[in-house]
Amino acid sequence: MHEMSLAEGVLQLVEDTARRENAQRVKLVVLEIGQMSSVEPEALKFCFEVVTRGSLADGAALEIAEVPGAGWCMQCAATVPMRELFGACPTCGSYQVQATGGTEMRVKEIEIE
Repeated sequence: MHEMSLAEGVLQLVEDTARRENAQRVKLVVLEIGQMSSVEPEALKFCFEVVTRGSLADGAALEIAEVPGAGWCMQCAATVPMRELFGACPTCGSYQVQATGGTEMRVKEIEIE
């Protein structure tokens, strides 16, 4: 389950930020996760709860905002919605589509006190 290592990475980033800002605790973490990122949001939530125990982020709420998939179709020369990596263009059926969005995972917001 790679979500555990992702949760540990998020915690490290969050704790580094909280310490730099002299925070007492982390109240909220907001993540953006792309639809095509191969991250299972529910598994990540569970792992985040586990790895934050005893940390500055213990008890912090985790919100996940889903980022839709998008790609550039070389045949249509247009940005098109994508549901899966290496899928066909929904407009022309070509498989020459390069993902341009929806594969990322990033910390969007951290609320501290």
